[in-house]
Amino acid sequence: MINQLPRWVWTGAWALAFFAGIVNVVGLLGFEHQAITHLTGTTSLLGAALGTSRGAHALHLLAVIVSFVAGTALSGFIIQDSILKLGHSYGLALALESTLLALAVPLLNHQSHLGDYFASCACGLQNAMATTYSGSVVRTTHVSGMFTDLGIFIGHRLRGLPVNTRRLSLCLIIISGFLCGGIVGAYFLKHTPTLPFSSRPLAPGSRLSLTAFINGGTTRASAPKRRDDARAPLG
Repeated sequence: MINQLPRWVWTGAWALAFFAGIVNVVGLLGFEHQAITHLTGTTSLLGAALGTSRGAHALHLLAVIVSFVAGTALSGFIIQDSILKLGHSYGLALALESTLLALAVPLLNHQSHLGDYFASCACGLQNAMATTYSGSVVRTTHVSGMFTDLGIFIGHRLRGLPVNTRRLSLCLIIISGFLCGGIVGAYFLKHTPTLPFSSRPLAPGSRLSLTAFINGGTTRASAPKRRDDARAPLG
């Protein structure tokens, strides 16, 4: 599967992970200190809120989860399959993600929970889009799976077993993109005090998420296909 991915997809994966890192830092350093791009911690917090009878907080956390799932459902509805066939469906998905992030900015600036929900929906849409796009090889809004694969590769190497170096490279690309996004997001939050809190790193991300990946992707999609694997099923 991983060997079928065109090289430019790797650049897109880094860009998407980078913007996810920005979004998550904004959530973690924001007024609710809420992780946005993944749901493991949010689900644990939901269980803790239910176990300690904090109903209002539990409803908020449930809304974050539902928003993320709604984004993944929207992605599945738009893209529909796991065939590598770029075109307007991916452009539409990224345009919707960009719009959702742009809507989240003023809401987060006014400390509205709706900002968390819009951002979570955007991340769900992105994660499912990248998963669909690459046949469940790439997920760009969290890195637990990437670190898991990295550890497995280290174990295989220590055991003397062969390692898929292309998949290893993809793991490192996504991890580095997510980390760099976190660094950039935190830097702008700290060093641009004249701008509203969340708009410093998140508003540019909402615009650039639309252009960093899809501009190159749609032009390649319209170009003549020279390799059969460009349309191969990846799932």
